[in-house]
Amino acid sequence: MKYRAIAVVVAVLALTGCGTDKAAENTKVAAAVQAGDKYNDTDVMYLQMMVAHHEQGLEMVEIAEKSAKKPELLALAKAVDVTQADEVTLMKGWLEGWSKPTTVDHAPNAHADHGGLPATGPEEMRALRDATGGEFETTFINLFVAHQHNAVEMANMERTGGANTEAKALAERVRQSRTDQIRQLLTMLNG
Repeated sequence: MKYRAIAVVVAVLALTGCGTDKAAENTKVAAAVQAGDKYNDTDVMYLQMMVAHHEQGLEMVEIAEKSAKKPELLALAKAVDVTQADEVTLMKGWLEGWSKPTTVDHAPNAHADHGGLPATGPEEMRALRDATGGEFETTFINLFVAHQHNAVEMANMERTGGANTEAKALAERVRQSRTDQIRQLLTMLNG
């Protein structure tokens, strides 16, 4: 119960304190959350896939932080940067606590049975790096909407097939926050 309360605090801080001076505090709190010993293969696979997914997302938002001009897109990129970095720390800590690898096989067919490992391809990443001005923002938004949609799909897999309470709670937070980010991005794209 104590750990669930800490997880709720982490979620609230991550959702309300993104991009503020509380970012360093969020990381310390997140590192203290333990996932417990009860888990299954879906929990492990979800966390491994999400670490890889988040790392690519962090690469994308770092490009946005350098290239985006719209203040609302910059603010979202900075918030995603803080939140996903904290989540990577948390997920790697859980996997290490279970003595499981923190990396995942990136072979294209390794995850075909459960929807594949979502990833933006090298061509798309190159196009994102090369885009400038309004073209950059349109390219980023389109790629990041798809990227965050994949996070929602993986979270749904964990919510229905996972056994670990904390991993499932994280998946629910990911589902909610990424759905909200998609709405924000689509509003920016259409606004």
